[in-house]
Formats: sequence, structure tokens, C-alpha cells
Amino acid sequence: MIDDLMQRENYVLAKKLLDVSHAKQNAIASNLANVETPGYKRMDIETSFDAQLKRAAATNDVNEIRNLEFRTVRDLESPNQRADGNNVQIDQEMLAMQKNAIQYEFLANYTSTSLNRLKTAISGRV
Repeated sequence: MIDDLMQRENYVLAKKLLDVSHAKQNAIASNLANVETPGYKRMDIETSFDAQLKRAAATNDVNEIRNLEFRTVRDLESPNQRADGNNVQIDQEMLAMQKNAIQYEFLANYTSTSLNRLKTAISGRV
């Protein structure tokens, strides 16, 4: 029964979003660490992932959500910020890091609260 509950679309979606948030945080950390590296191109999650995620979430198909894959890719489209070819903008990366941290915290709190409600329902205690 617990396994069935943990396979519902909201839990599967929250786990996928937590995984993406973790990967995004790693990409941002790499970008910040290489802000002075000549020729470095910033990393980010592939832009097509958002559209795939919205489509999968709209269908409520757990298998489609579970099978969504995301990749970290180099951003070759952003203009260079320095003469040496580096395209990392430290202010944009810091803003992205803060936004990502807020999203991660929300997802973690959502998951924790949901699990606590489930525990209360099972145990019958508040």
C-alpha cells in the first residue's frame, strides 16, 4: 500500500523536480567556480526539459514523468562576457542559485509535509 502511494504522480513529480534542482545547483556551482576561467562556457539544464516536464505533468502519466530525462549542457548561445570567451555572468548565476534554492526548499517542504500527513493517517496520532 505504501509503495502504491509513493508511486503516485505527485510524489514521482516532486522527486524528479528535486533531482533536476540538484543538477541545476551543480551546474551553477560549476559556473561560479569557473567565472575567471578563459573560454569557459556556462552550464545549465537543457532548455527543452521544461516543455517535456509540462507535457508529462499535464498527462498525469507516472511512467512518462518517471522516464523524463534531463541533461546538463553548455550554453553556447549566450554572449561572451569577457574578451577571453567566458560567458558567465556572476550576477545572473547568483540570482539563478537563489531561485533554485527557493524551489528546492519548497519541493523538500512539500514532500516532507505530504509524508508527515501520510504518517499521521497511518498512525492515527498527531
